[in-house]
Amino acid sequence: MISTEEKAKIINDFKIHDSDTGSAEVQVAILSEEIERLLEHLKVHKKDVHSKKGLLKMVSKRRKLLKYLQKTNEEKYIKIAKKVGLKVQSI
Repeated sequence: MISTEEKAKIINDFKIHDSDTGSAEVQVAILSEEIERLLEHLKVHKKDVHSKKGLLKMVSKRRKLLKYLQKTNEEKYIKIAKKVGLKVQSI
């Protein structure tokens, strides 16, 4: 889990306007950080099936958000994907 301070830092880095906490960009950034942490956990605890299921749900949610961003605003999609460290796929 991400601590409150770390989550606030991520929100500050990716927010669009001052009161933004739930835009697609912010959600993708938070999910990416949680996915990275969960991957590290699963490297140590290979048989943790419940965490693996949660990881798959998070990856699916992030993929859907990125697909939405790609359809609505491809510039934002490319920007957020590069900033988070994902491969960029163009239409």
